[in-house]
Amino acid sequence: MNNKLVNRCYIQDVSLLIFSTLFIMVADAQEISYSRPEVTNKWKEFKRQVKTDSSKRMLELKKVIPGLVYDLRYATTNNFMRRQMYSENTKVTFLRLPAALALQKVQSELNEKGLGIKIFDAYRPYSVTVKFWELIKDEKYVANPSKGSGHNRGIAVDLTIIKLSNGEEINMGTGFDNFSDSAYHSFSNLPEDILQNRLLLKSVMEKYGFKAYELEWWHYFIPEASKYEILDIDFRKLKKRL
Repeated sequence: MNNKLVNRCYIQDVSLLIFSTLFIMVADAQEISYSRPEVTNKWKEFKRQVKTDSSKRMLELKKVIPGLVYDLRYATTNNFMRRQMYSENTKVTFLRLPAALALQKVQSELNEKGLGIKIFDAYRPYSVTVKFWELIKDEKYVANPSKGSGHNRGIAVDLTIIKLSNGEEINMGTGFDNFSDSAYHSFSNLPEDILQNRLLLKSVMEKYGFKAYELEWWHYFIPEASKYEILDIDFRKLKKRL
């Protein structure tokens, strides 16, 4: 990456920290209100849904995808919020059956190229989305709890590609959760190797049924979101019972 681009990315990262601080300050001064959608937070209800439709099963990703790497940012302070949003001991993540199996195929194909997947986030309990909204309250950056999100439904994943030889991420031009226009899929003012890296991720994800979110190169989801209920079952319960 040339020095000009490096400097730009550094400025963007610093700006992001400033913006996140300002958003939190503004949100603290506002009345937080939203309409709560129907949310599944009871284990028995979740199991009933799965019994009716097996595609609604939740799978722990490392159990079905060999060699998968986790960097679960919201279980740390290394994220755009600069706050720990998940429990500190959160070391697992999940997706619905179709999404998990599709991601398994993505990993397999990348492995043939000496590459693999790193996961930043996948399933996110609805209560965490509420916490995001109470701090930011801006749909450009976080999901509105009135709608829930693909993460709440277990069908969305944030990820990047790594080299199997050393575990390093390939260069995507910006870091995860960078909200500048340079994170857009349509942004083309980047070195050719970075554009090709993004294209590789997008092409292999779309090959196996995922859709890209235009504003975030790392965010993918499977279609028909309305088929899947919004969940608010914590990681520990899922890990223990699945």
